Amino acid sequence: MYQKLLILIANLLLLPILSSEAAPLSLGSRSILRSITDGGEGGGRGDVDDAVELNVTSFDTVFRDTPATYAVVEFFAHWCPACRNYKPHYEKVARLFNGPNAVHPGIILMTRVDCALKINTKLCDKFSVSHYPMLFWGPPSKFVSGSWEPKQEKSEIHIIDDARTADRLLNWINKQTGSSYGLEDEKFENEQLPSNISDPGQISRAVYDVEEATATAFDIILEQKMIKSETRASLIRFLQLLVPHHPSRRCRKGSAEILVNFDDLSPSHMQSPDKQEVVISNAKGALGNFQICGKEVPRGYWMFCRGSKNDTRGFSCGLWVLLHSLSVRIDDGESQFTFTAICDFIHNFFICEECRQHFYEMCSSVTSSFSKTRDFALWLWRAHNSVNERLMIEEASLKTADPKFPKIIWPPAQLCSSCYRSQRKADTKFSQIDWDEDEVFKFLSSYYGKMLVSVYKEKDLLRDDGTDGALEDLVVTTNAVVVPVGAALAIALASCAFGALACYWRSQQKNRKYYYQLHSLKNI
Repeated sequence: MYQKLLILIANLLLLPILSSEAAPLSLGSRSILRSITDGGEGGGRGDVDDAVELNVTSFDTVFRDTPATYAVVEFFAHWCPACRNYKPHYEKVARLFNGPNAVHPGIILMTRVDCALKINTKLCDKFSVSHYPMLFWGPPSKFVSGSWEPKQEKSEIHIIDDARTADRLLNWINKQTGSSYGLEDEKFENEQLPSNISDPGQISRAVYDVEEATATAFDIILEQKMIKSETRASLIRFLQLLVPHHPSRRCRKGSAEILVNFDDLSPSHMQSPDKQEVVISNAKGALGNFQICGKEVPRGYWMFCRGSKNDTRGFSCGLWVLLHSLSVRIDDGESQFTFTAICDFIHNFFICEECRQHFYEMCSSVTSSFSKTRDFALWLWRAHNSVNERLMIEEASLKTADPKFPKIIWPPAQLCSSCYRSQRKADTKFSQIDWDEDEVFKFLSSYYGKMLVSVYKEKDLLRDDGTDGALEDLVVTTNAVVVPVGAALAIALASCAFGALACYWRSQQKNRKYYYQLHSLKNI
């Protein structure tokens, strides 16, 4: 019986490789908003489609997982001359919102479905497609398992009735969103960025930036060959922290996969000085095959952390949100371990030398171990405000601040009035403010805890078909893809294994208290 089970599993794993009828999974794909980014051998944009082509297999998954607020779906037929003539108009609008070079990313997902393919017949019937091209508009979540009928009342999916040219389509979109997008818009011009100060709900979009920052940090570590004998342990500790506490399910799973294979990728017995370069090269090549937050990340753009200038916010903002999120997701017994893991990670892997040195000094100034989540979360909050105060002065003198998002004392009264015991003057320094730290901790726990992951929680509620969320993360596609049954089952087996690992690791973390010292920081 045991041998038969092994044979069955082996067959399931080999089936997607042997299958020739299904379209291949695009494992190298990075984003549902990138579609085709290479443009063939010529590399020109003339061959690139920015609209994402979907089919019945990928339709629900893409709309469930997109960070976009709105979606447009074009139902067309590839044999239709009018559809071919309309495609350049649709692509002119799609390039504003889709792809790594999108002018206004993360706002509207532009997609298309080819109704001439038999695989899509039932999908097109669900939306009562009566002519080509036919365009629909609505929140992405409403397209998941959704449908549309001509006489349907109170539907959040609407037919776009005036979209014959790119100008008319964009004008229709502008009316729906109250925006003024233009076909000639370029990046960081005519920005319509929401204020993070006045709307606390904006933080829910930052979970995508946390994924982006995690993937970017991991890529930097590999590209700069930063895994060495003296840094290996600190990376392992940081991964140990991410596995149970990263706010993104994708990143928790990816971190667990890397951690499980870390000894094979970077064996400790090869870390003598004369073999160090071999270790670095091997680790870079092998680890490069792992995507810490899944194959869809990095997406190539920022949402909550998007600055109004090309060189502001972005990665540093996403990294701060990650650190704050970790600080409020841990248990009391993990606070000292988390402090050590974060300080070591920044010291060894953050390549901005001045920033790294400042953070090291703040870590080194701590004289006693942390025993409460509250204490560590408030320490990190003070450290971040200390950084902001220093940068306020520097950016004011050098005129390098982002005019839309200047550095401020956090949180502002607009987000947490109860955090202030008395009214604060505009020029009051952080240390001079009469803070109610109990209220500050409540705010941090809610803002970087429940509110940050609220988008993921809402998406989980959509998974009412019994499908495992981790499985779906692995099979998201950018173009029309049919996933073989064997591949899906094999992925499910791997997903269950990593899910069990994450649960086990979390239980181990909760049952331990960590009192590590900053041993690696002392060698600076």
